[in-house]
Amino acid sequence: MMTYIKGRIKSFNNASRGIIQLFKRQQNARLQLLALVIVAGLGFIAKLTSNEWSIILLAIGLVLMAEALNTAIEYLADEVTQEYNEKIKLIKDISAGAVLITAIISVIIGCIIFVPKLFCAV
Repeated sequence: MMTYIKGRIKSFNNASRGIIQLFKRQQNARLQLLALVIVAGLGFIAKLTSNEWSIILLAIGLVLMAEALNTAIEYLADEVTQEYNEKIKLIKDISAGAVLITAIISVIIGCIIFVPKLFCAV
């Protein structure tokens, strides 16, 4: 049992280091973190419901997750070769596209939730 717990703690520490490295090395991740802070502030101003908070946090989490996966794919691809490779370019473009898709959907979700509360309040 103790070995299992130590293994879980080690896994948690490794994952935490990965998150820290993501924010240290990736400007886009830092911008997304800034967006999270701004959206959270707006959420308090708009008095979001529990369901709205859940949806907003899920959207933010998906964007950050996509950014982390994109970064991991890019680092792996760069480890495979530093030379130009059309297939690796395609892989990197597709993984960056996944981040863009989640970001666009998150903005749409934010608009659906925030516009009525902040701009259409009677």
